[in-house]
Amino acid sequence: MKDSTAAIPLEKLLEQLPDTYTIADRELVQRAYRVAEEAHRLQKRASGEPYINHCLAVAGILADLRVPPEVVAAGLLHDTVEDTDVSLNVLRRDFGNTIALLVDGVTKLTNLPRVSRGDQHAENGANNGHEEPVIEPALLGRKQDIVSETLRKTFLAMGDDVRVVLIKLADRLHNMRTLGYMPEQKRRRIAQETLDIFAPLANRLGIWQIKWELEDLAFRYVNPEKYREIAEQLAEKRPDRESQLEGIKKNLIELLERHGIKAEISGRPKHIYSIYKKMQQKGKPFDLVRDVRAVRLIVPDVPSCYSALGLIHTHWRPIPGEFDDYIAAPKDNFYQSLHTAVIYDDKRPLEVQIRTREMHENAEYGIAAHWRYKEGTQQRDKAFEQRVNWLRNMMEWRSDVKDATEFVESMRTDVFQDRVYVFTPRGDIIDLPAGSTPIDFAYHVHTDIGHRCRGARINGKLVPLYQDLKTGDQVEILTAKRGGPSRDWLNPNLGLVKTQRARSKIKVWFKKQEDEQNLAQGRAALEREIQRLGLPEINFEKMARELGFKKPDEMFIALGNGDLPVGNVIHKVSEVEENGDILTAVSPARESTSTDAVEVVGLKGLLSSMARCCNPTPGDQIVGYITRGRGATIHRQDCPNILRTKDRERLLQVSWGHVERTFPVPVQIHAYDRQGLMGDISNLLSDEGINIVNVSVNVKESLADFRLVVEVRDLTQLSRILTRIESLPNVMEARRTNPG
Repeated sequence: MKDSTAAIPLEKLLEQLPDTYTIADRELVQRAYRVAEEAHRLQKRASGEPYINHCLAVAGILADLRVPPEVVAAGLLHDTVEDTDVSLNVLRRDFGNTIALLVDGVTKLTNLPRVSRGDQHAENGANNGHEEPVIEPALLGRKQDIVSETLRKTFLAMGDDVRVVLIKLADRLHNMRTLGYMPEQKRRRIAQETLDIFAPLANRLGIWQIKWELEDLAFRYVNPEKYREIAEQLAEKRPDRESQLEGIKKNLIELLERHGIKAEISGRPKHIYSIYKKMQQKGKPFDLVRDVRAVRLIVPDVPSCYSALGLIHTHWRPIPGEFDDYIAAPKDNFYQSLHTAVIYDDKRPLEVQIRTREMHENAEYGIAAHWRYKEGTQQRDKAFEQRVNWLRNMMEWRSDVKDATEFVESMRTDVFQDRVYVFTPRGDIIDLPAGSTPIDFAYHVHTDIGHRCRGARINGKLVPLYQDLKTGDQVEILTAKRGGPSRDWLNPNLGLVKTQRARSKIKVWFKKQEDEQNLAQGRAALEREIQRLGLPEINFEKMARELGFKKPDEMFIALGNGDLPVGNVIHKVSEVEENGDILTAVSPARESTSTDAVEVVGLKGLLSSMARCCNPTPGDQIVGYITRGRGATIHRQDCPNILRTKDRERLLQVSWGHVERTFPVPVQIHAYDRQGLMGDISNLLSDEGINIVNVSVNVKESLADFRLVVEVRDLTQLSRILTRIESLPNVMEARRTNPG
């Protein structure tokens, strides 16, 4: 029997469709709805509602973006191939190649080796999962592979047609709105994936409307306590803030009208995740985050933007360091606006954004703004092409990366990460991911310059090749006449190369070397690492199979040409051999909780120390007491001193943080002695958060022999610190020693 409620949301969707849609466009949407409704007839969401409601919601989000009719139709049909008997060939026959390709782009992979889709529907046809294929219990380790492969497929399709990712974002947005019906573990995973992948993707495409909602919805499940805390504080202050904003808007309108500037003024909505990030970045509690009061001015043209800015700066004192001109220098996702902050009449900060109507549409809808207007088509088409080309250029390495997990990780670092803008000696601007190094810069300029890079100057000064670049740096690469990259560049412990673009080009260079040479070098590198870590003999046949190779020689060649980092093998050893068994061969593990592991609710970075009167230990119920000049002292809740105190307002809610399990490991370092060497080793270990239990130094004829016992969490951390110590000047060797 047909669901009588289904026609109501369809009517709503038809009302949402843009006025520019023709009768034929509307008929296409209705036809897609009829096919989707029939295909999903017996299916229900985890919430119990008819599955077709999800398809309508996705199509509605797309209609609000004013995308072409075939995209809305594909939104209605986006789950038919994945979850029903409708095939791509049927869609291609009934709706044409464009819609079939769009649906295929967002369809999850279901035919990976050794993966079963399982029973997608319950006995009554209800689809209870929908978020991912069902994995047989023995194959749970493959779940992440499926997720990564699916994301890789979507991103590759996005490079060919950006409309694919709009459907994917709309699908994810509605899934996030209804995430509360999923099991908790699944909620957290999907929410974290949304924060890591989909919200940054919406940001890169400039679609602010979708970005902020994805962030807030995901943050609600990733960190529910902090979300609730900020939301409650916002709610408490809302009436006061709204009355303040009304007065601010009135003053601004009067000021601008007196000088002949027309402006629409609105209070800028506060998004919980952006407030949280600002609290984290500035290390401040909620009350001290500057952008709690903010307004947005929309003015007729660019000259009016600068005129309004001048008036505001003349009338109120600007706050130093808070002005950004994104009109003259747009963000990498083409965002344009003026940002400033001033001290308002009540002596409190006020943040102001100033932009034109077109800039506002671009900021809210990003790449989708291309379809929102008929007028000015030529200019918008040019901007749209720029956006698409920019996206493709950022992903030019995509065909080089075959491993899905590595591909998704590369998207996080190369595409979604914040950007830095640096200059060549000739003044050309190079756009790189934040954290890029001179080697990344060299490969971005030209592959051959990257291969021959031997040093770098930043702003005229020689710098190490691992130095992070900052916006505004002028970078000059020093090259050799011939030669190639070093294998050390692919060692993640050294931090010499951060971008996938550079890594791919380095790997291609090594792949061109003879397999024999790669095999010998790969085997030597692995054996040296095993010896350095003091590991027992490893079965290479078994290890090769664990890593997906048919025989050890293939594994050694992959190590030699850079496809397989040595660290991955060591990590696999940790998994296969039980980390603790390997490390406790030297000495037993111990659990430790430092004062850094005490979390003070609502505050960050507050100095704390353990009270000597009651000596709290992990597991005790504890409370913080604010002392004058010494931060917070941590007491047991039943401490007599706390029970007797009359200053109840000085008590803080605190909790134990993470209790770490560490292993004491003896390490030997051989080096040519020099002044400050022990200090460099100590600082390096301190930066890694590693405790030195014991240390002795013996110097003979300018040769220094250091014997340390350090506490490490696992083999991966031990490998990283040994590599970093060996990179220090004058150090010849750093390795783990065995007792006796």
